[in-house]
Amino acid sequence: MKKVFICLFGMAIFNNAFAQQNKSISASMNKVKLEFMLDEQGRPDYKVDYDGKAVIKTSHLGFALADDSTFYKGFKWIGTDSKQVDETWTPVWGEVSKIRNHYDQVTVHLQQAAGQQRLLDIVFRVFADGVGFRYEFPKQPNLNYFIVSDERTEFALAGDDKAFWIPGDYDSNEYLYNTTKISQVDNRKQVTEATDIAVRVAPDRKAVQTPLMLKTDDGTYINIHEAGLMNYSSMQLHVDNSTYKLTSSLVPDAVGNKAYLHAPDHTPWRTIIISNKATDILESKLILNLNDPSVLENTGWIKPMKFVGVWWEMQIAKSTWSYAKSMDDVDANGKLKPSGLHGANTANVKRYIDFAAKNGIQAVLVEGWNVGWEDWFGNWKEKVFDFVTPYPDFDVAEITSYAKSKGVSMIMHNETSGSATNYERQLDTAYRFMNKYGYPSVKTGYVGKIIPRGEHHDGQWMVQHYLRVAQKAAEHHIMLDAHEPMRPTGLQRTYPNWMACEAGRGNEYNAFSNGNPPEHETIMPFTRLMGGPMDYTPGIFKLKGYSADPTRQVHTTLAKQLALYVTLYSPLQMAADLPENYEAHPDAFQFIKDVATDWDDTKVLEAEPGDYITTARKAKGTDNWFIGAITDENGRSTTLSLTFLDKGKKYEATIYADADNANWKANPEAYQIKKITVTSNSKLNLKLAAGGGAAISIKPVSK
Repeated sequence: MKKVFICLFGMAIFNNAFAQQNKSISASMNKVKLEFMLDEQGRPDYKVDYDGKAVIKTSHLGFALADDSTFYKGFKWIGTDSKQVDETWTPVWGEVSKIRNHYDQVTVHLQQAAGQQRLLDIVFRVFADGVGFRYEFPKQPNLNYFIVSDERTEFALAGDDKAFWIPGDYDSNEYLYNTTKISQVDNRKQVTEATDIAVRVAPDRKAVQTPLMLKTDDGTYINIHEAGLMNYSSMQLHVDNSTYKLTSSLVPDAVGNKAYLHAPDHTPWRTIIISNKATDILESKLILNLNDPSVLENTGWIKPMKFVGVWWEMQIAKSTWSYAKSMDDVDANGKLKPSGLHGANTANVKRYIDFAAKNGIQAVLVEGWNVGWEDWFGNWKEKVFDFVTPYPDFDVAEITSYAKSKGVSMIMHNETSGSATNYERQLDTAYRFMNKYGYPSVKTGYVGKIIPRGEHHDGQWMVQHYLRVAQKAAEHHIMLDAHEPMRPTGLQRTYPNWMACEAGRGNEYNAFSNGNPPEHETIMPFTRLMGGPMDYTPGIFKLKGYSADPTRQVHTTLAKQLALYVTLYSPLQMAADLPENYEAHPDAFQFIKDVATDWDDTKVLEAEPGDYITTARKAKGTDNWFIGAITDENGRSTTLSLTFLDKGKKYEATIYADADNANWKANPEAYQIKKITVTSNSKLNLKLAAGGGAAISIKPVSK
């Protein structure tokens, strides 16, 4: 049952009450305190304290509009509304079965004192673990259609905090994370294969993307991001190295404008999550709570699932997406000549279907099934793909019938090659095709420069495009996994069919680049995953020798690959390796078969960004628990208390651990499995190898 408590503030008194004075208003909950004020120039300011210490010092708010470059000062305070909300809601799927949404809200009504006397509202919500705020533009005669030239939101940090950051690229999130002091942020020093890209597409060399993870010298953790990003441009942050001040830097459109709005309207929420415990940051539901409830009345068709796919074999060059070697490789009749390397052929797909059926995996993804891959990347033609025409060796009807006979679903792949306009014109056609052949889910892709030219992946136009795709998919009862989008901001609450995204540097980089260092997966939950699930594609078992380049390897142990199924959450979770590599390790593959994709409860047992994470989750509708523990390049020993288990009940724990001689670099595939009986009083001693991990399955002992 949903419980809601809302009270307008009059004479009522609360422990976490708002106190208005002539020049400021404050709100607090637990250790979090927000204060809002106008300065002597009529500039809106705010500051945030945590446990009596400044986290965000006095920071300015406001805008520069195309027709008013000073829409950030000269305001007078004309009113305030306040309320408290305490409710519990049930997500369609997720890391927990119930979410409490408890906050104090204050809305400040402002009006410019001179000129057109335009109105601006700022809404603050104070939670026990942070603050969210957004701008609202009321309906008014002097502000109708308008253009945002810049948003002037500031986050003035109290010190030179440690930061986990990637550069402010308008078109990609797929970077390794830097760990530096705020004073040392500089995109020119970005050390990845994409260094030249960072310089080219991030004109502000001191801009970083959110979610931005910070840690103060006294051990306070701060996460800055946004929630409910719709009809607006993605927010990046410009860093002032000397003052430690962060300023919003919106992604521009083709002519340099940041957003086009029509009052009444509002921005996304700006979010600040704070705790003196790293584990609390990962358990926060502040971003989800700031998003609107689901707009879908019927959600029974939305089903979390695991899948395998014709995908990794293309990444490691065992097969190809394309049917022919090139567009020019044709026979006497002008038809493409098969190269013999095409992965998405009927026989090969059936092999994956057989593997999925045998092992209880619900679905199979197939990439490279539709015509156009011979010239999809280089020339950026607008009509490369039509999303309904298969290659000659991919028999859609036969594959559909075969998968159905095996109880396996097929997952569609729609790569747009950056041509978003072409995809939008064909959405209904593509999704009707999926409905006809029983595809319940689609993985979309946007590799390359966006067409219309000049738009960016993270700009307002594309933000709306991704939303239109999610809405259209929902009309056709299709679940969505978007690749190359802007980073998520909790919209999976509003559109629960939008289940996963890439929007970050995933496991695939281990196939075609220098890979992801061992610390990468210990940073991602504090950064990329704060806004929503990631299709990271875990589960690689053949960690060396999979590439023609002998230097290529995955920078984890096999046990860590298992643990990622718990520490990196996704309701659409891929078993990414080749079937034969799983068949070589059936005992270890058992964990992937068993692990859930939907959860009743999640507890982060220990964590430190860049170092280690241990997470325990309870599978939806069962008494089964799964634990994932991962570490960076340093081996570590840890002791886990199992107090979250039901008291008085016995469980069998199956521990998939690094072997004593395991090491991500020298001996990554060495693991050991043991079973023990545990209770809520038990403690588990784990030893994680360098770049390693442990995965644990805990199931009640049947009487």
